[in-house]
Amino acid sequence: MKKLFFAVLLCFSVNGFAQLTQFGPQFSGNITSVISNDFVSKSSGNDIGYGGFVRLNLALFYAQAEVGYTKSKFSVSETGVSETQYELGGSDATLLAGIKIIPLGKLGNVRAFAGYNWKNYSDINTTNDFNTISLARNNHSILAGVGVDIWRLTLDYRYIAGITDLDPSERDLKTGVSNVSLGFKFL
Repeated sequence: MKKLFFAVLLCFSVNGFAQLTQFGPQFSGNITSVISNDFVSKSSGNDIGYGGFVRLNLALFYAQAEVGYTKSKFSVSETGVSETQYELGGSDATLLAGIKIIPLGKLGNVRAFAGYNWKNYSDINTTNDFNTISLARNNHSILAGVGVDIWRLTLDYRYIAGITDLDPSERDLKTGVSNVSLGFKFL
């Protein structure tokens, strides 16, 4: 009888824990823009990212952690120097805090969130025959966005505003990233 009681208790605990935490893979597309007044011209680029997330649900609020690999593209040019195109890739970590603003019943919910993002660019490729502009490898950012959960799918839009000056010289170079991600919750 004790074994049956503990087996039933374990089943309820696992089900309750599954409602409390969720995890799964996540894929994203992004548009990276340059925020700077120190360059003659700037252009945005599109690229992708992938990784995973873990979410802790607490009634109307939730916390989420994400890790992955992200790629970004953009270009800048200085006065009298040809355009430099950048392709950046590296580790990406995000911490989010959010609120479920519109419940959709058992179907899901609509969410709003804000948080912190850190990128470590381990792969920096430049295309330029003249001077290249060196970049700092670490980028700290803040973000805000909205998302919707439908069944086991998560769809998020977020704007990631860089707070780190990526140009180690006297010029100012920050990134602004519009990101759309699609995830799948295993639990």
